[in-house]
Amino acid sequence: MTQYDLRQIIAEELARVIPGEAGKRRSRFDYVLPGFGERIHRSGRKSYVLQRTMGGKQRLITIGDAAILTERIAKDVARRLILRIELGENPADKKQRARKTPTYSAFLQSYWEVAAPTWKPSTREIQNIYRRTHLDHAFPGKFIDEISHGDAVRWHAELTRSAGPGAANRAMEILKAMFGKAEAWGYLPEHSNPFRGVKRNRARKIERFLNHDEMARLGRALAANRPENTVEVAVILLLALTGCRRGEILNLTWGEVQGRKLKLKDSKTGPRIVWLGQEARLVLDAFTRGKRDERVFKFDVLPRSALDWFWRRLRTEAGLDDVRLHDLRHNFASLAARSSETLPMIGNLLGHKHSSSTSRYAHFDDITLVGVTEKIGNTLAQSLGGRPHASCAENVTSIWNKS
Repeated sequence: MTQYDLRQIIAEELARVIPGEAGKRRSRFDYVLPGFGERIHRSGRKSYVLQRTMGGKQRLITIGDAAILTERIAKDVARRLILRIELGENPADKKQRARKTPTYSAFLQSYWEVAAPTWKPSTREIQNIYRRTHLDHAFPGKFIDEISHGDAVRWHAELTRSAGPGAANRAMEILKAMFGKAEAWGYLPEHSNPFRGVKRNRARKIERFLNHDEMARLGRALAANRPENTVEVAVILLLALTGCRRGEILNLTWGEVQGRKLKLKDSKTGPRIVWLGQEARLVLDAFTRGKRDERVFKFDVLPRSALDWFWRRLRTEAGLDDVRLHDLRHNFASLAARSSETLPMIGNLLGHKHSSSTSRYAHFDDITLVGVTEKIGNTLAQSLGGRPHASCAENVTSIWNKS
C-alpha cells in the first residue's frame, strides 16, 4: 500500500465518523432506536438526544451530556421517554414549566421579599413564625400550578389536626393571599387560587367579662402591686379604662398623648383617636412627660414579656386565673353596651374597622330592647282593644277570648 493510498483511506474513514462541515452543530441518529441520536456541538461537546413528534410538532429532547452518560444508559432513558410519549405525556412540559412557573418554595421566598416589608413589625414577627413552622415545607417539590384545591383542603385539614384550628386558619390566609398575588403577577390564571373556597375552621370566641366583685378584686391587687410595679400597673389600668389593645399602650409615645385624647399614629386598623376619661388621664399624669418620640412606658426587658409575666402573677393574686389580658378590652366594650351605647359608638371606642367585629356585643342591648318592645306592645294593645281605660292585659285577653 502506497503512502497516497493510505492518506485516501484515512480521509474516507474520517468522513464516515464525522460527516458534515467542521465547526457546525450537527446530529447523528441511531439506525436501531428511532429518534435516538448524538448531537455534536460547535465546541466539540457531545450530548445524547431524542427526536419525537409531540402535539403535531417535532421536538428534540436533550437526554444528557455524552461525557457523563454512557450510550447504553442514554438509550435506556430514551426508550422510557418514548413509552411515556406514546402514553400521551410530554417530557418537555416539566422543563418548560420550570422556565415559566416557579416552584412553591421559590415563589414563597419571592412573595415574602415583597410582602413582608409592608407588614407591621408585630405582624411580620408572627408571620415569620408561621412560615418557619407551617409554610416552608407545605408542598415540597411542587410547582405552584400543580397545587390543586384538593391539595389545599387536605393540607388545611392536616394542619388543623396537628396545630389547631386557629393556627390552620391563619396559615391558610397567608397562602390564600400569596396565591392571589400569583394570579395578579401572571404566574397563574385568574380564579385559579387553590385556597379560595377552603372552609375556615369555626372560630371559638373566648369572651370573659368581669362582674363587680371581680373588678374590685382586680383593683385591690393592682393597688397592692403599684409600689413595686408602677409601670405594669399603669399599663393594665389604661387597658381597662380605655379598651385599647396591648400593643397600642405598650408602644404609646408622648407625642401621641394630646390632652384628653391619644392620637395613635398606627394601630391594628390604622391611625385612630382614643378619648380619655379623667381617670385614664390621671394615670398618665403620674409619669414625667418625655420627648415626642419617647415611649411613655419604659421596661428593663421586652415590654410584652414583662407585662405577660406580671399579669399571670397578678390574676392569680386576684383569683382570676381564667381571665386573659385581652379580656379587659371585652370588659370595656360590655360596660359600654350595658350603658345602652350604640354598636357604631362601641366600634368607634374600640377602633373596629368593620361593624361585624362589634356585633358580638349586641346581646347586651337585650334589656333595652325588651323595654322598648313592652312600650310598643302596650300602645298596640290599647288600640287593638278599643278600651283606653282598661289594662293592656285585659284588652289582649278580651281579643283572645273573642277569637
